[in-house]
Amino acid sequence: MEKLIIAPSVLAADFANLQNETLMLNSSKAAWIHIDIMDGVFVPNISFGFPVLHAIQKHTSKFLDVHLMIEKPERYLKQFADAGAKMITVHLEACPHIHRTIQEIKDLGCLAGIALNPGTPVSLLKDVINDIDLVLIMSVNPGFGGQKFIPYSVDKVREAKELIQLTGRPIYLEVDGGVSMQNAESLIDAGANVLVAGSFVFSSPNPLETISNLVQLAK
Repeated sequence: MEKLIIAPSVLAADFANLQNETLMLNSSKAAWIHIDIMDGVFVPNISFGFPVLHAIQKHTSKFLDVHLMIEKPERYLKQFADAGAKMITVHLEACPHIHRTIQEIKDLGCLAGIALNPGTPVSLLKDVINDIDLVLIMSVNPGFGGQKFIPYSVDKVREAKELIQLTGRPIYLEVDGGVSMQNAESLIDAGANVLVAGSFVFSSPNPLETISNLVQLAK
């Protein structure tokens, strides 16, 4: 497992220029591309669906990290896998039968992740931590890009890292929301090894350099 993975979120990309944005990421030091799927129900916003994911997949060989911020995600798991998702992350808050959903993701040949909203305690992962490949700590309230980082997220990352270490398994620990050079180091020190960066990357004067600077934070 890599020391640090940067996963730029295309939610912050220029959608009118999405092919070129994807090609830019291909030439970057980002190992993953993070794709936020929103339905306007689980979160108060709508992003994009299968056609956009498939279009990105056609122009990249990067690992596609798909984050489903939607109600009843189990209805669409196969379509996202078919469209190119390699990691499918669902929200604990959206899945009443979370163990079944995890198994369905794995049966599709994808890695399975669970995301936690800022108000959801890490302790709720205890019964399924051995079944998943990734824990995603939301460091903003999901639904919109460009939000301010919630400081207590660092403590949640540390708590999630302790839970992961008890399993002895190589589980990714991802943080999504307001990630920047100002907080990235503290997140890495707390145990995060996947950082999602959207506006910080795509709004910067030089996205390639910004990604490279984040990668260099790995010790």
